[in-house]
Formats: sequence, structure tokens, C-alpha cells
Amino acid sequence: MLSAFLLSLGQLGDRKIIGVFLKSLAVTVLLIALFGAGLWYGAQQAVAALGWSPSLAGLVGTIALLIAFALAWLLFRAVAVAVMGVFADEVVIAVERKHYPAALASARDVSLARGIALGLRSAGRAILVNLALAPVYIMLLVTGVGTALLFFLVNGWLLGNDFGAMVAARHMDDAMMRDWRKTGAVDRFALGVAGTALFMVPILNLFAPIIGAAMATHLFHKGRTA
Repeated sequence: MLSAFLLSLGQLGDRKIIGVFLKSLAVTVLLIALFGAGLWYGAQQAVAALGWSPSLAGLVGTIALLIAFALAWLLFRAVAVAVMGVFADEVVIAVERKHYPAALASARDVSLARGIALGLRSAGRAILVNLALAPVYIMLLVTGVGTALLFFLVNGWLLGNDFGAMVAARHMDDAMMRDWRKTGAVDRFALGVAGTALFMVPILNLFAPIIGAAMATHLFHKGRTA
């Protein structure tokens, strides 16, 4: 795991990796900004529809934006990984070209449709599972550490599978991926926990999707040759 992390860090200066980072970050920020703008616009329309005083529009709009910022922080991981699902192929290719040329030669490109599907499934699982567990998170707040522990366990499991699937999709069909998911669960979980930790650190969280996809590539290929 440490080796995969260090190799991934060492390749962050790769021009292809930088390009994916800039594209994925721009799309992520755009989607979150559109979400905030939509929430603000909806609040303004609600004020008008309810016939409230126009002087309240600014206050309601400000509250809506604050809520949007809070939700954006909570949803950043889901949105960023979903976007990375679309661009992950480029990261995996860059890593394979440098470290696993034989695997690159036999790989197949992931179609845009399949990449979007992987990303949407990732975001959907993250949002639905964490929403379902929200009452448990709240109850565990009284323990001080219980909430954080459960959050890392759950999101480590989700994120590790998501990153792993981004790589496996280049080398396996859906039937083979179902069998693949039955193996290497410990390594994927460790990868997911590491990725979840990166998402919690300001600045580093911007690089978490790229580092996670690169680490998943190293773990996938080392697992196949072990």
C-alpha cells in the first residue's frame, strides 16, 4: 500500500495526470457551482411564489447559498469520484504506460458511456448509503469517535471498490468483474480508507481522486501477479 502511494505521488507531475486533474477539478467545481446556483434560484422563486416581501429574498438567498456550501462540502467526495469515473481511463493508461506496459498492451479502452455509468453508480452508492446511516452517525456522536470510525469503515469500503472498478473495467468484462470483487477485498478496503483520509484533508482532497485511481492501478496489477 505504501509503495502504491509513493509511486502515485511520484507520477503527479506527469503531463497526462496533470491534464486529468485540471479537467476533473474543473468539472467538479462546475457541477457544485451549478448546484449552488440552482438552490439559490429555487429559493428566490419560492419567495416570489409564497408572496413574501422582496426584502426577504436576499436573506433567503444567502441562507440557500450557505446550505449549498455545506452540502457541497458533504457531497464533494461523491461528485469528485463520479467525475473521476469519466476520466479515470486516462489516469490508468498513464500509470500502466510507465509501470505495466504489458498490461497496457492487452487492455481495452473504457467507453464514455461505461465511464459515466461507473461514476454515477459510485456517487449514488455513496449518497444513499451515507444518507441511510445518517441517523446512526448522529446517535454515535455522543461517543466522540464512533461516528468518525463508522464513517471511515463505510466510506473506505465504498471508495476502495469504486477505485478498483475503474481499473478492472479496462481488463475485465462485467462477468469477470463480479468474480474479481470476491478477491482482494482487504487491499481495496485499505485503499478506500486511505482515499477517505485524503478527502478529509484540505488541499490534499483535491488530489484524492487522482491519487486513488493511480494507487488502485498499482494494487490491481500487483494483485494479479502475486
